[in-house]
Amino acid sequence: MSRQQTHKLAVVVLTAVAAIVVIPIILVILYVVWQGLPMLSWAFLTEPPRNGMTEGGIMPALLGTIILTFGTAIVSFPLSIATAIYLAEYAGDNRLTRWIRMAIVNLAGIPSIVYGLFGLGMFVLFLGFGTSIIAGSLTLGIMTMPVVISTAEEAILAVPQQFRTVSLSLGASRWQTIRYQVLPHALPGIITGIILGLGRAAGETAPILFTVAAFYLPELPRSIFDQTMALPYHLYVIATQVPGMPLQIQYGVALVLLLIVLSFTLVATLVRTQMRRRREW
Repeated sequence: MSRQQTHKLAVVVLTAVAAIVVIPIILVILYVVWQGLPMLSWAFLTEPPRNGMTEGGIMPALLGTIILTFGTAIVSFPLSIATAIYLAEYAGDNRLTRWIRMAIVNLAGIPSIVYGLFGLGMFVLFLGFGTSIIAGSLTLGIMTMPVVISTAEEAILAVPQQFRTVSLSLGASRWQTIRYQVLPHALPGIITGIILGLGRAAGETAPILFTVAAFYLPELPRSIFDQTMALPYHLYVIATQVPGMPLQIQYGVALVLLLIVLSFTLVATLVRTQMRRRREW
């Protein structure tokens, strides 16, 4: 077989594999949109559930998801970016840092249910926060940290070394070089990792199942030590625990959750594209 024939065969095989992966995902998304779109309305988004959650809207669960996502950002991202800066710019290439990087990669692959059990033992029971927003935010924050650290470190390491050399040769300190030369050029990758981490946190069920999520709350939370409803757990509840639940409501909740996660991905793509156009290298 000639090189050209091998190339054509490889293209055909890769195209077929990509189609096998992508087409079912697109079909699932289209089916959820088709089933859930009739429920999507302002009332559905702003009203609380009624009549055993078989009527009404999803406002408490939607607001709870927003609160938990915001709490995750506060907990996770300052520590994650600081850790990435240290590993990329200050830590030497030795056995300890290699173990740390390996641990971060392994933590990124741990199932979310394990983080949920950790959050239950550490924050709910040991620290005495109970099932609360702060316990759920801390758990989700720890869960997203490995992904954000890895993404931010790769973005920082991708900045050419010449930027650092020129800045230091002109008299700038190491921190000034990182702040004014490295971080601005690494920002597209860092922001992409942050937004994708938020998307993962917004769509997780297992960690909030043990730490914050409530089956049903007629009132909104008043402090970070209160429980809250959340869309992922609410979808699980109405799909498995509530008899006589209309199918359209289930797909409506699924569609809202899907739109939230897809919006994070879209925003990450747009931010990365826009900032890369402004990049000078």
